[in-house]
Amino acid sequence: MIKRLDAKTRSLGDAFRGLLLSEAMTILAMMVGHVAMPWWIVSHGGAPHLALYGVVAALSALCFTPLLSPLGDRLPKRELIRLGLGLQLVLALCLALLVSIEVYHLHWILLVSVLGALGGALMAPASMSIAAELVPAAELPQALSLQRSAQSVGRILGPALAGAALSLGTGWAMWLQCGLIAGAIWAVSAIPAAPVGSHGASRKTWLGDLSQGLRAAWHIPTERGWTLVSLVSTCCLLPGITMLVPLKIKAMGLSGAWLGAAEAGLALGMLLGAFGVAAWVSKHIGRYAIRVAATVAQGLGLMLAGWTEQGLVLVAALALVGMANSCGVLVGQSHRMLAIPAAFRSRLNAVSMMSLQIAASLGPAATGLALSQYSVSQVYMGVGLAAALSSLGFFWVPGLREMFAQDHEQVRGWYGHQHPHLFTDAAQR
Repeated sequence: MIKRLDAKTRSLGDAFRGLLLSEAMTILAMMVGHVAMPWWIVSHGGAPHLALYGVVAALSALCFTPLLSPLGDRLPKRELIRLGLGLQLVLALCLALLVSIEVYHLHWILLVSVLGALGGALMAPASMSIAAELVPAAELPQALSLQRSAQSVGRILGPALAGAALSLGTGWAMWLQCGLIAGAIWAVSAIPAAPVGSHGASRKTWLGDLSQGLRAAWHIPTERGWTLVSLVSTCCLLPGITMLVPLKIKAMGLSGAWLGAAEAGLALGMLLGAFGVAAWVSKHIGRYAIRVAATVAQGLGLMLAGWTEQGLVLVAALALVGMANSCGVLVGQSHRMLAIPAAFRSRLNAVSMMSLQIAASLGPAATGLALSQYSVSQVYMGVGLAAALSSLGFFWVPGLREMFAQDHEQVRGWYGHQHPHLFTDAAQR
């Protein structure tokens, strides 16, 4: 299996292999930080400081992501990724130093969270769309599958690494994060620099570029409908794989070790989906059918997680959710990325990311309100039912079935062919 995987990555070129390594190390660093930072904050400031930190980080990401999205269509994506990672490294070094000298100040931590969101907004849209520039269109589904696999490996190993480092001390975990980010920056260097002139600045103003991307996302019926359905689905999915998991485990009377097992099950499901299940079901069932079925399966998995009182069944249910999520996302992501004209990919990806961040705020808020009236199991099952029902929205997304029926060459620039007036800037480049 390892040899076959190595052959697959080699066939896609050294530049893409560098991207995979960078993705894995970036997610590893992120997961280590997501474990170490809350632990440090809770140890000194308690739940109020942790809640404030989370709110500031979420609001910062929501603001920076759309505002900086034109950069991804103006500047080389490799340089944006390196710039974002470089900023993240500087911030991680500052935090590691503060932890090491035992200095805790909330306002410094909040400043780091704002600047960290800035770094993420610089690199995330570029990271999402750079694969389309590194591999041929026919190889993009496999490339995105491998990219998601690398991310899943990071999600599986990250908490384990963080736990091992935290057993030695919070400072060890923070310095480990610094090393992982530095490794990610080094790996990105394998991606060749873009030819001079291939990413020239738009002749439009910055606000013009930004508004043009937002206008395209809203005025394309397929993109608008797809984004809205995904927003509803994600509002249900995110609480089911985050806040409800530890609450369910606690309600079942299980130890904290089951939380790690549940997270590992979710990540393993995502990895299995990316490692071949998504490609197989897409080939035998069809892209449109699997996009709808995967959303239904996500909801059923969440309902099972809410219904069960057995730890192993909970882990299996979350593995099903992870696999369904990989299948649905990968089948749609490659076609959507190819359908967007290259000069607009970062901006439209930023709109999708913004909708995810909105869902990350609305979903937990609605779930929290429901928990004040109903039990954890009832809310979990309700979230799963709503997630499954959200799949019905895909039947009302105009043009989605037609777009999924195209092969990877036919769908290239499909949005531009269908709505040329929205992409005049792309045509002029």
